[in-house]
Amino acid sequence: MEAQAIDGIFYILVLIMSVILHEVAHGYAAYKLGDSTAKLKGRLTLNPIKHLDPIGSVALPLLLFLSNAPFLIGWAKPVPIDTDKIRKGKTGLRIVASAGILVNVVIAILFGLCMRYGAVFGFPPYDPSLYQPFYRITSIIVVTNLVLALFNLVPIPPLDGSKILYSLLPVRLRHIEVFMEKWALLFLIIFIVFIWDSITAFIPPLFTFITGIPL
Repeated sequence: MEAQAIDGIFYILVLIMSVILHEVAHGYAAYKLGDSTAKLKGRLTLNPIKHLDPIGSVALPLLLFLSNAPFLIGWAKPVPIDTDKIRKGKTGLRIVASAGILVNVVIAILFGLCMRYGAVFGFPPYDPSLYQPFYRITSIIVVTNLVLALFNLVPIPPLDGSKILYSLLPVRLRHIEVFMEKWALLFLIIFIVFIWDSITAFIPPLFTFITGIPL
């Protein structure tokens, strides 16, 4: 099997597991803050069947890969959360909204450090002229999770950044939330078409900063 096809398979598998961990983190944070909705519905599990979204977890990543997109994005089914049960008010809501992003960042850092200190684990030094499975797989994990973290930071519904923004807004500015929810799809399309490429420019330097290896 060609290296590109192998990479594509790993990219999709890594993306699926990363978005699942992202959603489970939201549900677990909500559970620790008093909302057991996700737990009762069986969503605090790593079983992919419970989380996969046919469009966001399979069709979109596959389409992006086949179209040679530089990075893959996707999503799993959001875990159900009852915001009325979350303790600590807006701080609790921020914690729940940030949990998924934090998990993606932690995964990127952990595997990035594995790449940086690969020799400690007995792997040969990184050589860009060779196809080295250890470095290729870990780089896919790092890149995918950095992309997910940055993408979800965007303050456009239904991304996590919007929920963080809402939790910071005073009551008198509640109309901003209503306005953004109403036009969310339009904002998201504009962002992906005109702005997302500029955001992804941060991925290579972040990758190199963590791993010590150029992307």
